[in-house]
Amino acid sequence: MERSKATAIGFSAVALWSLLALFTVASSPVPPLLLNALTFAVGGGVGLIWVIATGGLAQLKSVPLSAYAFGTLGLFGYHFLYFTALRMAPAAEAGLICYLWPLFIVLFSGLLPGETLRAGHIAGALLAFAGAALIVAQGLSAVSGALTGYGVAFLAALTWAGYSLGSRRLKSVPTAAVAVTCLMTALLSIAAHLALETTAWPVGPLGWLAVLGLGLGPVGLAFYTWDVGVKGGDIQLLGTASYAAPLLSTLVLVVAGMAAGSVTLAVAAVLITGGAALAARAGTRVTRPKAG
Repeated sequence: MERSKATAIGFSAVALWSLLALFTVASSPVPPLLLNALTFAVGGGVGLIWVIATGGLAQLKSVPLSAYAFGTLGLFGYHFLYFTALRMAPAAEAGLICYLWPLFIVLFSGLLPGETLRAGHIAGALLAFAGAALIVAQGLSAVSGALTGYGVAFLAALTWAGYSLGSRRLKSVPTAAVAVTCLMTALLSIAAHLALETTAWPVGPLGWLAVLGLGLGPVGLAFYTWDVGVKGGDIQLLGTASYAAPLLSTLVLVVAGMAAGSVTLAVAAVLITGGAALAARAGTRVTRPKAG
């Protein structure tokens, strides 16, 4: 698959993740581990049906157990931390802190084989980070008493960046393997839930629809398209453009009446979009051989 096409497919995950905070809040009071189990069961189940329908079961036999273990720990760890953060702290602020992972991806991707971190990538990442930080700063100044939740959100950001960069080194592992890691995450989550949490189910039809929406989109299809993007696309451009996720997520919460709009969002939009454009220019720059 062409690098540009893989990058475009990866972008679709960012759009789906804009609904992650909204659906997570709407699924309350489901505890984090149970929410993990329910949503990953949906995402993995649908993915497995797709694998079977496309004749991809044979691919799964060649995947090493270490790759399955890495994927399971990455998906389980990030979403447990993410759901926990949004249960412990205000959704908009905690969600935005979780979305610091694009900065880590862009800055650390230069350590990967075959990747070069250009000045444009760094400048774009910092510009976009300033936009995200502007939103976070506003939230932190208005809310107190949720420092633990913010700390958990920061750990979630580090976890997802590590998972994404690690996936880049597993290019030989087919995207079909994501269905298995989703199902393994669901099993691990339900076992942990039974041992550590008190069961609480979604409230009413809307609560169940939120869980289903999570499993189909942000905790389902997004993983498959993101896997394609980070393995075959421009990971630095994907990382920087992912700064659109916190902005989109916040706007969705505003439209849904779960967060207040402000001029800060407009300024942040300019910074985030400008940073993504700058990184895109750096990522598409081609070094031409000298004539002669």
